[in-house]
This record gives sequence, C-alpha cells and structure tokens, in this order.
Amino acid sequence: MKKTLVFGASLKPVRYSNIAINRLVDKDFPVEAFGLRKGVVNGVNIENQLDFFKDIHTVTLYINPKRQEAYYSKIVELQPKRVIFNPGTENPEFYRILEKNNIQVEVACTLVLLATNQY
Repeated sequence: MKKTLVFGASLKPVRYSNIAINRLVDKDFPVEAFGLRKGVVNGVNIENQLDFFKDIHTVTLYINPKRQEAYYSKIVELQPKRVIFNPGTENPEFYRILEKNNIQVEVACTLVLLATNQY
C-alpha cells in the first residue's frame, strides 16, 4: 500500500486535510500527517516536525503555494514517488523542482481519487 503523508493536516473535522486522513484510514492506506499543531485524527498522529517521516510514497498537499516555498527542500528530501496538488495548492514552480528530482506531480483531488478508486 502507498504510505501517504497528509501535508497541512488539520484537527478541524471540516477541513479537507482532516477528511482525507479519515478516508485514507477507512480505505486501509498507511497514513502519516504533518501540520502546524500536534494532535490525533482517527488514530493518526499529526506531527509538527518533518524529521519523523520515512518511506513516504505519496505526499498530498493541503497548504497554499506561498506556504509551500518553506518546505520545498524538505519534501524533496523525503523522496516520495509522487506529490498530489489538491485544489488550491497548484504551484508550477514547485512542479518543476519535483520533476527535476524525478518525483511525479499529480494535480488532482485526493478525495476524488479515493472515491473513484484511482488513488
């Protein structure tokens, strides 16, 4: 299974990152989460430092392009196979950086991919 890092995870149940954690868990995907505040969502610990994460297949982004800039090198260092840019996170500058590092860029909605079994 594709271990997924939900990047920009929120403790608020109405946030899409929170919903994504729940749907990934419901579909038995291994999930890790990074956010500004530590906490737990559906048994998944949200960490506020990136040093904890290893063997990530997919990073699914839930932070806007301006905030992404601070994390470019950290995400590349994780060497995921792909990064999903959810609606509102599209960032052509980051696409180029990822592609230069042989990381697949996918502009899509994680929730739709899960709902349609295309994840």
